[in-house]
Amino acid sequence: MTMAMAMMTMACNGQDAKANSSGEDSAKADSATELTILFAGDLMQHEAQIKAAMQADGTYSYEGVFDYVKPKIEQADLAIANFEVTLGGKPYKGYPQFCAPDEYLDAAVKAGFDVLVTANNHSVDTYGRGINRTITLMDSIGIPHLGTYRNAKEREQLYPFLIERNGITIALLNFTYGTNGLKVPAPYIVNLENREEILRDIKKAKAMHPDVIIAIPHWGIEYVQQPNKQQRELAQWMLDNGVDHVIGGHPHVIQPFEVVDNKGKKSLVVYSLGNYISNMTRPNTDGGAMVTMKLRKENGKTSLVDTGYSLVWTSRPALSGKKQFRLYPADYPADSLNATERVKRQKFLDDNRRLLQQFNKEVGEIEN
Repeated sequence: MTMAMAMMTMACNGQDAKANSSGEDSAKADSATELTILFAGDLMQHEAQIKAAMQADGTYSYEGVFDYVKPKIEQADLAIANFEVTLGGKPYKGYPQFCAPDEYLDAAVKAGFDVLVTANNHSVDTYGRGINRTITLMDSIGIPHLGTYRNAKEREQLYPFLIERNGITIALLNFTYGTNGLKVPAPYIVNLENREEILRDIKKAKAMHPDVIIAIPHWGIEYVQQPNKQQRELAQWMLDNGVDHVIGGHPHVIQPFEVVDNKGKKSLVVYSLGNYISNMTRPNTDGGAMVTMKLRKENGKTSLVDTGYSLVWTSRPALSGKKQFRLYPADYPADSLNATERVKRQKFLDDNRRLLQQFNKEVGEIEN
């Protein structure tokens, strides 16, 4: 069964996540249930990606971009990614102020992502119209999202974001260190890295009685493959105050993943998933990671029972000689790529496997 077919109950638009109250479910109340969550890094749209997607009739198509990673995304019960562009409408632009075609959102949803986070340093790239239009378009196609809001009332109603799958309820938090110096226009709200506010949000999340609280911060130093002191301190502070897992991004490169002891239970801390798809060419920016965690709920207690990562690499027209960008998982057959692509992908895989094998703690690579 695909994720699109899976049952999902959200605490949004004033609705609370509710458990099925049938007699059959009551009988299973004390039985174990499991939930697999997949996290992906930055979904970006640089100028070259927009040009590659443009069709002769002026429309945009992302057909084929996610084809080879879609099966992996759909294996998870819940898939979450960082949507690091705005949907501000034409004219479309890449760096430094991203404004992607509407079709890019459709492509991300068709790829299998269930939730998109929108608080990042590019949230204000197309100002108030971009924040508003991005929210409107996501709502119009029914893709859950969190991180940016039209006003304080909307944020109060919808945040923290609550979602239920397989009888396990998750509260999600998302915030960014900043917005590239662009002021957030009133009355719009972008969740920012403010400890007083984060603490209030954690307390509010706890009051919702979720099984798990997961924070998704946008933090760290670009292009640096080790977390800095501030990341480590903030991660520990969130764990100390009730967050169960931390899944970070922003540096555009992978930073290590680790399972740590959190008051006698296991917590996953991901410092950076890197880019998921982009046109970036600096070392280690041409790919990223998907991290999967398996939660198990038994007798009212939810714990992390397994976690792992898989690498992805982006081929671009300049390498493939084809029109479109395309994501390739690490296990995609090398002989299906041309010689240039094989060399580029293998270097990315080798360099990042060395990094993660050296610095990861209890998070190994998923085979196949």
